[in-house]
Amino acid sequence: MVFSYYKRLSAAQKKIYRKSDDIHAVPLPNASFLHPFIIELAGALEHEDRAKAEHFCQRLTAGMVAGLAAPPVRVSVLAARPSASWGELHGLYVPAQGRASAVITIWMRTAQRRQVVAFRSFFRTLLHEICHHLDYELFNLSDSFHTEGFYKRESSLFHQLISGEKGSEQ
Repeated sequence: MVFSYYKRLSAAQKKIYRKSDDIHAVPLPNASFLHPFIIELAGALEHEDRAKAEHFCQRLTAGMVAGLAAPPVRVSVLAARPSASWGELHGLYVPAQGRASAVITIWMRTAQRRQVVAFRSFFRTLLHEICHHLDYELFNLSDSFHTEGFYKRESSLFHQLISGEKGSEQ
């Protein structure tokens, strides 16, 4: 299945899109090792502790990318989401440039009410941004499109980390 924006892509971009769409899972060799970081992250969000949330996001992300032999990525957790007429920004991935490492930024509070984001939403946002990193650094894609395969990879990571399912099921 292709999303509606596919028809506006160049031939080169369509090739990248199809390659991305064909990758359905990211098997994590060390998922069980990472479970304690998820528990700590949930606790940090519950206690509205931004610094601890950032720490455990970084530990979790570092463990994931190391287990996949992908380059490191820095994670920053900020307070309230930025917003405008287009909506709220949940997360942002900035690829590595030169000697600077890639950066994932996620926000732990909603823009309007300044409430801490629910754990599952926050965690899925983190995984979403990690998938962008993996597209560039593990799968060697020159762009990271939101394809059906992209969302399947995100779900495969989620299910391995939350419920212990195998990544290849998704």
